[in-house]
Amino acid sequence: MIQLGRRSSNLRVRCSSSPQPLGSVRGEMAAALSRALKLPGKKGSELGEYDPLTQADSEDESEEDDLVLNYPRNGLGRDGCLGAGSSKLRGGRSGRLVGAEDEAQEDEDDEEEDEWRERLPSKSRQDADDGKGGQYWSHRDTGRDRAGDDRGGCGGGAGLGVLSAEDEEKRIRMKHAVRSAFFLVPLVCAMLLVLLCAFLLPCKKGELEKKLQWERAMGVAGGVNPPALALWDSDGDSLEDVFLGVTEWTNDSRPTQGNKIYSLVALSAVSGQVLWRIVTRETVKYIQCGLQFSTQPSPVVIVIGKSIVMAINGTTGKNLWTVMLKNIVSQAVLLPDLQGDSVPDLLIATLPADEASDLSLTLISGLTGAKLGHPVPFNLTGQGRLIGPLVHETQQGAYYILFGLGNVEAISVGDIYIKATGKMPLTQALRRRDPSWEVLKKSNTSSCINIYRGAESAEFLLPLVAGFGNSHNSLDTVSNMNSSKSDWVLVYGSSKLSVLRQRDKHKEWTFNSSQLHCQPVPGHFNDDRVLDLFIQHAANGTMQAQVVDGAKGKLLWSAEFVCPGLMLESSAILTSTGQSAFLFWASDPIRAQKNVTKTTVSPGVAAAQPLIRKLFLLHPAYPRILLELHSTTDTAVTSAVSYHGNQKDAFYITVSSRPTPGSEPGAQIVKSLGLRAAVAKGQIVRLGESGKPGDAVKPGAYEVNKFFRRLTFRQQ
Repeated sequence: MIQLGRRSSNLRVRCSSSPQPLGSVRGEMAAALSRALKLPGKKGSELGEYDPLTQADSEDESEEDDLVLNYPRNGLGRDGCLGAGSSKLRGGRSGRLVGAEDEAQEDEDDEEEDEWRERLPSKSRQDADDGKGGQYWSHRDTGRDRAGDDRGGCGGGAGLGVLSAEDEEKRIRMKHAVRSAFFLVPLVCAMLLVLLCAFLLPCKKGELEKKLQWERAMGVAGGVNPPALALWDSDGDSLEDVFLGVTEWTNDSRPTQGNKIYSLVALSAVSGQVLWRIVTRETVKYIQCGLQFSTQPSPVVIVIGKSIVMAINGTTGKNLWTVMLKNIVSQAVLLPDLQGDSVPDLLIATLPADEASDLSLTLISGLTGAKLGHPVPFNLTGQGRLIGPLVHETQQGAYYILFGLGNVEAISVGDIYIKATGKMPLTQALRRRDPSWEVLKKSNTSSCINIYRGAESAEFLLPLVAGFGNSHNSLDTVSNMNSSKSDWVLVYGSSKLSVLRQRDKHKEWTFNSSQLHCQPVPGHFNDDRVLDLFIQHAANGTMQAQVVDGAKGKLLWSAEFVCPGLMLESSAILTSTGQSAFLFWASDPIRAQKNVTKTTVSPGVAAAQPLIRKLFLLHPAYPRILLELHSTTDTAVTSAVSYHGNQKDAFYITVSSRPTPGSEPGAQIVKSLGLRAAVAKGQIVRLGESGKPGDAVKPGAYEVNKFFRRLTFRQQ
């Protein structure tokens, strides 16, 4: 009967939709059940109190109890300001009722509750009315009650609790959004930076490489002698600009010798545009760069003609000084400071005025261009090609000048200064003598020292220094210091190649070859860290290129080509592998044509066909493979190599003579070719395979292309 009563009351609480106040209904139910059970009871008007039936049936943990008792009545009557001691009755499932109060006390509570409801805002009253018929608080939900107290506050209603929850949810969402922003914004910036580095910068690099490859016509070809060419950074952009001697015709209809205009032109390395131009009195024979003045921050360019020496500001083209000489036959040699003005001085070889002497050496002030004393004549008694002059610093720190005609002789710089000025040198370094050199003097009365004297005339003498030919006549101190302390490469008898030791002036080894028309080019072919020599010679319509071991004088590599009709000096460029790549001009390799079916061409047609000249690159990693970088019908007459350290690239500068219709001289063409771009597009040319047992397997095209595409270049 008790259970039935409880169930009926529960059913009534859930389903009631009567507008009767909930407090009154609950009070009546509590009073009736208390009298029936003879139990003390209290009609509470607060949701936090426990019903006697709840007390009696507290051990029943059915699902119906949870559904009936777990719903709050808008947060009223909890442990706060509105309930009268109700929070003490919510201890747990085994809580007890405090006791019953009389009917009058219950009516007072109902009146207070109605009065409090009237004071709430309209929305709170509406929420309270909508909550009629709600269930009692469960004595098991004390944790939820505490949470509700924290949100609702003292005396808070249901509407205010909902608003607080919405505000809290908005605050949490805002907090999460801020955290996400702090995470995503740096991530997006990093991604944009990666994309910038991966895509935009390479595009700019590719544009720069494209700009650095240019071609420009500059005047007319100057005959059989190659034009003067030098490289140096004149505008401070870390790129070596081009200095070129140019010959042009005037506007006269009939070109004659008197109608020629000679000038020195500076071309930008980026686009080939003319930076500045100065007119000279005569043909420019030599251009040398790198001389530094303490009062002149810009590089100084030395321009040498047949009878004039000029110092030019490399940035503006302004003439700094001019000195007149006669019959100049050599470049300028950079000497230590002879006058104490902190500027290196110069030495130039000239032909003497009297025919009794063979050669004269003239000292010039690097600062003012004034002659230091008078020219010093020498009777060399030899015949042949002019050797030097070159400056050499011995192991004892003494300075000597190497020069000669067919022979190689040396004289102390201090002795030259004494003979030219009649004074003792100012610095101790110029007064110093090397005993191991002084004992080689021809006689006690002679000041000349024998370095090489033989039955066969000397053809070339050059320092055994990497990149000596590529520097193209630079006058900077670093280059001259490296080249003035090395061994020498000596070519004599037109076909014998030797390395001359500087410590004792004896030959290290000798290699016999055919007649050499160009001076050897030092470079690293094998891995012994000793410079090897690239040589070339032509005979009977063929050209042979060879690489000779610099340590032992043995042949390392050889190939034959159709003679290209010119003998242009080759170049050696240091690569990222630690070995050098060799650049040279030739026509088709002969060994590659052996398996090609020959076609018969009439002599008249063959003579009319232009000769195609090709620029080849040889790398020691693949000695039986060449890369054809460029082909042209122009005749290349001189070349130089410019390095770009930022891009790890090199640019091959050529000056060519391009044929023109009629009998007029050909046009002079200056061309800049980027080597990395040319290597990427180069054609593989395979030389004849030896087929010997134990030879390496023939490399595939993919392997070769992969190697050359990764190849970079660097300064020697």
